[in-house]
Amino acid sequence: MSLYPTLEDMEVAGMAAQQSAMESHMTQQAITAASHGENIDIASSLYPTLDGWMGLENSALQEYKPAGGAVVPAMAPVTGGPSGAEIKHGVRAIVGCKDPGTGRIGLSVESINKGIFVCYVEAGGIAARAGLRFGDQILQINGESVAGWNKKKTIEFMKKADPAHVKFAVRDRPFERTITCVKDSSGCIGFQFKKAKINAIVKDSSAARNGVLTDHYLTEIDGQNIVGLSDEKILKIIRSKEKTVTVTMMPQFVYDHMVQHLGKSLKKHMDHSEPTEI
Repeated sequence: MSLYPTLEDMEVAGMAAQQSAMESHMTQQAITAASHGENIDIASSLYPTLDGWMGLENSALQEYKPAGGAVVPAMAPVTGGPSGAEIKHGVRAIVGCKDPGTGRIGLSVESINKGIFVCYVEAGGIAARAGLRFGDQILQINGESVAGWNKKKTIEFMKKADPAHVKFAVRDRPFERTITCVKDSSGCIGFQFKKAKINAIVKDSSAARNGVLTDHYLTEIDGQNIVGLSDEKILKIIRSKEKTVTVTMMPQFVYDHMVQHLGKSLKKHMDHSEPTEI
């Protein structure tokens, strides 16, 4: 199963974790009983009706093992970007709470094509510490599907949520994509931008070869959110990188909709912290 599975897989994984915990507990009981000369039938304790489950016999349920019985280690790409910049095409769970002082979670959203997307994450806020990012799609809040909701309904629902427990099901930045570029001898990666919008690509550059497009806005550099930063600060971040730079981009028409209600003050307080490597 991938790091960020589907929503259904995530729920199944939770049940599997509970089953694994039960197996571990029963095994420990069996070891303790054996030390006292007693016997415990672990299988019957764990699976009291397994023989009749979905019409399968015990012998039909086999433990999964990779072909050949060996696990082949994954090979990292030579110029791969940092793990914090990678967009995982799946669903993840995020659990947070409200700030005891302000009663806020520290985020704002926009409705796009009947979906709810994170357009603002407050620096140092609960949402930022929990791992929500600009461009994330919120699928559920406390088990309630938000498909078809508008911005107002979503914010009202979050305001009424339990301050001690707010759980999100989130799809990782579906409108964005990342491209890793290699700097040339002069330290350039091959594109120009103004107010974070890419407006020119240098011919035969790393950016051109790797598919960077114009009319896209830069949203992250090596996983660090740069929405709201000046061009000078963005350029400084790019220049601070050594050989490779992973840029995250969003199409202009989506970006414009995402930030249409963000004033300068909100952009100023946007979370711009560097991602934690996993």
